[in-house]
Amino acid sequence: MARRRAREFALKALYQADVSGGTAADALEGLFAGLLDQSSDEKPAGPDEVEFAVNITAGIDGRGAEIDGHIETASNNWRLVRMPVVDRSILRLATAEMILMNDVPASVTINEAVELAKRFGEKESRAFVNGILDRIASILGRGGRRHPTTSG
Repeated sequence: MARRRAREFALKALYQADVSGGTAADALEGLFAGLLDQSSDEKPAGPDEVEFAVNITAGIDGRGAEIDGHIETASNNWRLVRMPVVDRSILRLATAEMILMNDVPASVTINEAVELAKRFGEKESRAFVNGILDRIASILGRGGRRHPTTSG
């Protein structure tokens, strides 16, 4: 559950960074500071949530061009700038997770991204995110739902 909540924090920070033009790390820092504010109804992030969200947003800030390149390659007929901000942020989050965190199976990453798309995206977001991430997992050699990894 800590990682699910950490992904939500990271998604909110990515969305804010995309809209404002800042970095995901700065947006995340502001989000965590806001949670410590007495007026917030949401409980502050725990240490594991902070660590996961910080690691993933730092990876996205540091390897954004590579991550966006994978998304562009996998998204037939969709340019990154034309995607809804929420979908683009979810795709960046999940792609970074597949690149940076080999301990998390690609299928788990994809499932979590689809859940985020259901919660924060539009009606079509779930299928859109699922299809692109499945292709990215295949490109990265991480399997995916329809493209299982083959072992020699």
